[in-house]
Amino acid sequence: MAGRCKTLGSRAAKKATSRSSKASLQFPVGHIARFLKAGKYAKRVGAGALVYLVVVLEYLTAEGFELAGNVARDNKKTRIVPRHIHLALRNDEELSKLLGDFMIANGAVMPNIHNLLLPKR
Repeated sequence: MAGRCKTLGSRAAKKATSRSSKASLQFPVGHIARFLKAGKYAKRVGAGALVYLVVVLEYLTAEGFELAGNVARDNKKTRIVPRHIHLALRNDEELSKLLGDFMIANGAVMPNIHNLLLPKR
């Protein structure tokens, strides 16, 4: 046991910090890691890949909610409902292309009136 210090037990124990707090993120890195391991997507998953994935998910979520908040404010509402999220994601070209043909419960449909149904001037 050479090299062991006598003061090993007397050192102040460090408080554990989560990977999310180390990266200053709101989304939980540990939960995403658990889901990736349970899903058998790969035999091994690197620590940096987990943090990167969580950063991307957090960014996309923040972007979507920012747009939905703008839609809610345009409709003079203070609360974001699924309809606002649906309208925000459909009206944004990049997010609509990324998500493709997505469905949101209680999101209804985009307002659209065919040109033939409009009155002639």
